[in-house]
Amino acid sequence: MTDSIRLRIDGGLARITLNRPARLNAFDEAMAHAWQVACVEATSSDDIGAILIDAAGPAFCAGGDVVAMATAVGTGAGITELAHVIHGGIRALVESSVPVVAAAQGTTAGGGLGILLASDYAIAAADSRIGSRYAGVGLTPDLSVSAQLARAVGERRALQLVLGDRMLSADEARAWGLIAEVVDAGDVASRAEAVARSWLEGATAAFGQAKRLIRSQPTRSFADQLDEEARTIGAAFDTPDARARIAAFAQASASAASRKDPR
Repeated sequence: MTDSIRLRIDGGLARITLNRPARLNAFDEAMAHAWQVACVEATSSDDIGAILIDAAGPAFCAGGDVVAMATAVGTGAGITELAHVIHGGIRALVESSVPVVAAAQGTTAGGGLGILLASDYAIAAADSRIGSRYAGVGLTPDLSVSAQLARAVGERRALQLVLGDRMLSADEARAWGLIAEVVDAGDVASRAEAVARSWLEGATAAFGQAKRLIRSQPTRSFADQLDEEARTIGAAFDTPDARARIAAFAQASASAASRKDPR
């Protein structure tokens, strides 16, 4: 782990902070490896029920550090290898049964868009700008942008972003489905933590399995997905948490029915 990625764990919440503010949290080689380590660690513990991704400084993430790519990495083969490293962290997040919330401010562009898409619930500051920007430096989408963007906003809108230089406002990004909420810049961190804490205070395991079902659906046929739904809800029904919640629900329903009974 390096200072460019910070991982803090508190009461079941893992907070991953992008921490290269002077470079708009753009990834260099050290940050790429630290990111993969942090994501794997955060998704490998049964004690973690929610993950929050945030960023230091005025921007969320500007993608890859193009200057570092040109100087320190220098070759296409090196860029491919570095992309695989960052992808390892993204896969750990997306394929896990831990829900992820992102808190974004300022600019989110290039691979930063892929980091945002790796979250399951994204909150952005009102002054945020979100876009692709790959073509401007002659590069193609990475960090899961081509894998996830069209699923989030539809193919036509995805093409608008990757075939141009358009940067969406926060309100546009919400209307397109890229983010869930727009809040004042000073409230992004607290609102994201409130969402994460709500998962921890609720049916944490059920939230995680619901996320897994939705995220993993493209890998299955319709029939196989129905089978997986049936298996998962059956397994959930037998957990102590579900049994306690079902009993409480049944008791509340019985009490409500008795109050309505005129006898």
